Amino acid sequence: MATHRGWGGQGPWQPPRTLSGVKTTRLRVTLLDVEPAVVRVVDVPEPSTLPELHELLQAALGWTDSHLHQFVTGDATYAMPDLDDWGDDQQDETGVRLRQLPPRFTYLYDFGDGWEHDVEVLGPGEEQPGCPYGEGACPPEDCGGPSGYANLLAALADPDHEEHDHLREWAGELAPFDQIAADDLVRRTVGTVPESVLLVFDLVGGGVKLTPGGRLPRVFVRRVQEERPHWCPWGKPASVEEDLFALAALHEVLRKVGLLRLRNGVLLKTKAAGDDLEVLRRLRSWFDPQSFEAILADRAVAALIAWGPMTGDELASRVHPMLGHRWSRGGQPLTEPDTRTQLSRISSVLCGLDLVVKPDWSIWRAGPSARSLLPGATALAELLTRTPESVEDA
Repeated sequence: MATHRGWGGQGPWQPPRTLSGVKTTRLRVTLLDVEPAVVRVVDVPEPSTLPELHELLQAALGWTDSHLHQFVTGDATYAMPDLDDWGDDQQDETGVRLRQLPPRFTYLYDFGDGWEHDVEVLGPGEEQPGCPYGEGACPPEDCGGPSGYANLLAALADPDHEEHDHLREWAGELAPFDQIAADDLVRRTVGTVPESVLLVFDLVGGGVKLTPGGRLPRVFVRRVQEERPHWCPWGKPASVEEDLFALAALHEVLRKVGLLRLRNGVLLKTKAAGDDLEVLRRLRSWFDPQSFEAILADRAVAALIAWGPMTGDELASRVHPMLGHRWSRGGQPLTEPDTRTQLSRISSVLCGLDLVVKPDWSIWRAGPSARSLLPGATALAELLTRTPESVEDA
């Protein structure tokens, strides 16, 4: 049985483990009509879907996923369905795999600015996903496309340019491309299976007989408590899984997403549990991308990464402005106390997936999977770290 290191939120953060059994495809991505040239070589998981590929291209290039996108081939255009702007010539990209596209295609981002990327499939990549090569900094969002970017660079380079001061204030200092950071962000966007999930898989082994009431046996619960003592808010030996709120939540998640199943009273791992990428895909499916819970989780986890530990009230005050005005409760706009309540409701799932750690159940901390499980949280944390004062469009 594997040995797992418990996580109490203390000490330096450790990088996530690598994925097992992954095969990658190498892509060369070139942003068209831009000088200096912007090029990325990206190794992505071979079975990536187009929504997953979109997330990886955003990470490698440096975009902030603030606009719509399309994948365009000679025969088809793929995009995410958008109820306000969905044409008959577009096909739903959900479930479409990278391998179904031709060896060369176009990735279009931001229909207003019109950033076109030539994507060429080069063949097999390295053993792990990443960005092994790149050149050229990503243009700022909303700068007006290639022509607007050229004007921006010209104005910033010329102190006598009539727009120099205005654009300098708007754009700030344009950071050079950081290949090491891009490689790291691509790897985190692909993700790694949480240690808490691996712990449960190891303890399930070839099968665990549940109690007559359908609960995990006491010996199982106690082994989990040894590894995650902070999951028990009372600090006493646990008897049933409900004594460990996070374990009960994690058990439910793993059953509902099809990574564990019950047969004749015995809890078993499914075939999907042996494939790291499929495990990640199913864990992420728990959070419906358009649901309030998913958006709340992304913003809460990203805030903890960017700004460090805080109380539940402090976290709610940070997250509430990032939710925007689309959410309501009882017909009234969502309030900060409402946000605090909703955070409490999803806290057990967040803890169970190692996204959040609450050692004393009053202070919230980013957990060991915070940077490598939810792509939305990973991307948003990067944006908040770069521009911590701006949350209006998060």
